Amino acid sequence: MSEATGKFEVDGMTCGGCVRSVTRAVSQVPGVSKVDVSLERKSASVAYDPARVQPAAIVKAIVGAGFDARQA
Repeated sequence: MSEATGKFEVDGMTCGGCVRSVTRAVSQVPGVSKVDVSLERKSASVAYDPARVQPAAIVKAIVGAGFDARQA
């Protein structure tokens, strides 16, 4: 498996619960192996298999959890 790391800007997080919500949503995307969400940086670093998932699906998962997101 060739792994890629994507950086995503996440707007709307205000607390640790928000970080957990984003982490949970992204972790459930097939092909994602690691998620590191930072409230301070308003970002998420995501390790994923590009053969199984595209960055747009990761953005969609974050938006689905109630936050604004875009690939950085």
